[in-house]
Amino acid sequence: MNTKRIVTEFPHAVTVTEHLWIPLRDGTRLAARLWLPDDAEQQPVPAILEYIPYRKRDGTRTRDEPMHGFFAGNGYAVVRVDMRGSGESDGLLADEYLLQEQDDALEVIEWIAAQRWCSGNVGMMGKSWGGFNGLQVAARRPAALKAIITVCSTDDRYRDDIHYKGGCLLNDNLWWGGIMLAYQSRPSDPALVGESWYKDWLNRLENMPFFPALWMEHPLRDEYWQHGSVCEDWPAIQCPVMAIGGWADAYSNAVFRLMDNLKVPRRAILGPWAHIYPQDGTPEPAIGFLQEAVRWWDHWLKGEDNGAMEGPMIQTWLQDSQPPSAMRPVSRGEWVGFDRGTASNISHSPRWLTRGQLNTQPDVDAGVLNICSPQNHGLMAGEWMGAGVPGEMPPDQRVDDGMAEIFDGEPLAEPLTIFGFPEFTVELSSDKPAAMLYVRLSDVAPDGSVNRVTHGWLNLSHLHGHDQSVPLIPGQKVKVPIQLDGIAHRFATGHRMRLSLATTFWPMIWPMPEAATLTLDLHSAQLSLPVCGQLVSVDGPIREPQSAPLTPQTVLSPGRVDRNITYDFLTDSWTSVTHGVGGVFGEGVYRFDDIDTTVDHSLRRELTVSNSDPLSARYLLTQTMKMGREGWWMEAEITLELRSDLTHFIVSGDMVVSLNGEEEFTKYWHERIAR
Repeated sequence: MNTKRIVTEFPHAVTVTEHLWIPLRDGTRLAARLWLPDDAEQQPVPAILEYIPYRKRDGTRTRDEPMHGFFAGNGYAVVRVDMRGSGESDGLLADEYLLQEQDDALEVIEWIAAQRWCSGNVGMMGKSWGGFNGLQVAARRPAALKAIITVCSTDDRYRDDIHYKGGCLLNDNLWWGGIMLAYQSRPSDPALVGESWYKDWLNRLENMPFFPALWMEHPLRDEYWQHGSVCEDWPAIQCPVMAIGGWADAYSNAVFRLMDNLKVPRRAILGPWAHIYPQDGTPEPAIGFLQEAVRWWDHWLKGEDNGAMEGPMIQTWLQDSQPPSAMRPVSRGEWVGFDRGTASNISHSPRWLTRGQLNTQPDVDAGVLNICSPQNHGLMAGEWMGAGVPGEMPPDQRVDDGMAEIFDGEPLAEPLTIFGFPEFTVELSSDKPAAMLYVRLSDVAPDGSVNRVTHGWLNLSHLHGHDQSVPLIPGQKVKVPIQLDGIAHRFATGHRMRLSLATTFWPMIWPMPEAATLTLDLHSAQLSLPVCGQLVSVDGPIREPQSAPLTPQTVLSPGRVDRNITYDFLTDSWTSVTHGVGGVFGEGVYRFDDIDTTVDHSLRRELTVSNSDPLSARYLLTQTMKMGREGWWMEAEITLELRSDLTHFIVSGDMVVSLNGEEEFTKYWHERIAR
């Protein structure tokens, strides 16, 4: 990333406690790092909690030091806690977002508020997992929790998380499950926990769940997903909420819903970024997120009247038309402001489909259209969730549009801005009981290049809701509504809007069991655009990213992420390969100098499908996790594979873990899971 951060001086000197124990009532100890202003014992300060399973010692250390040091330097105690069963904490990690996780957090907040250095006011923040549980813990209403900041998270665990989308299985479910296996394969550091590390490590390995299969066993939005989805009870959250999202991330939809449905004081920032904190934001522009956070904390935890709640509810980066590129370091656009729920300048503008055209008027003779897309439609999709890694943005969509049905509008006579969720509806029938419909909205430049603006899809057996699967009756017409992902985009004069329809989307989602042909009644097909009228340009968030000093770190070997697609002429099959060498996210092999710990994590994804057979789909994931120092060096080799037949998914895997070159543990998994 190209963002330059300024390291600032602070009003408070800070002492960092590398490791301390937070005792729970059941005897479990949670491990924590503490950043504390030196005068906090004499003048107690509010505290900020980040509570995640990603290892405070050697996992998130790179980002923790500059971020939490910044908050502490501005007068806050910051407590970074490893959840039960992760890092140096006691116990076992059975799954994500369990009730036990929330219960432990309530005890942690109570413990923090009771410390001599704490004023009694606590804030909670986090990105991804930490953004999820920030919302979930807020809904439990601990007395000391006065405000939260949630970054790249969701209110609905089924609708928007990394497992399912539109009722379809995301292939990132296997990717993330594999990464969790690698993360959890690492032992506690004996320098912190003593001789118990070895026994605890083997116990953790033996009891580690098979994460990807665990999530695949819940293909519907059942009680498993309802738990931890704060949209089930909006009024339960009664403390102020700041929500942060990015257009290159996969979790920005939730920001809209949080602003629309919460009744507490709330603010949101939606930038162009991927799944990273905005002070490191890419695509740029990054922002001074840490300063924005301090202003939020100062208002809600210290009671300062500092204008934190002034201005529009949402500050968003309005993206302009720009050339498509998988290597987009900078997003063109400007900051604008919106008040969700009260804005009168957003209207829904319909477009109708006919004969390859996207029209402003309906056509009574639009006719019908049969769609049966090749299985490799979607090869140009980019990543479901951007992580700020080169090559993950969607490139020119002309290749995918060649395998889809497309409908083009006329060149625009003036710019057209949309903000919100485009919606597509159509009546159709299927020749198979299981099918999906994919919808893409793109910006077509005068030179013919195609930039994806937003997209959405739906498993058509979920037309009655994601809590039930109702097979289609072949030949019977049904009405299909599809909400595309929320977006803020300005189409330039002379550009065209393009709507693309398909029945497949590989390698982002797993194929349907059979290749279905959909028959669309184009007379019923309508695209509804959330069109903006008068825009309010705003200064936007603080522009200059700042931080505390960076984590002492040496890159021992530069990392890279290779991406390629190959075609086998003999089998009519496509293989998509992503290979993170020396770092899953291109970070390289690095050593934390102050704790003499080296981390080396490589991962390779290989997804293959034949155009003629959805059951040919195969996903092979291999990774190596290495960590340690002289005399204490662990290595985990993990292989996962996903296949399917007409009725079941077949997911298998093996993990071999070594210590100082000697094999210590081996585990195998093989499960058949009903589709």
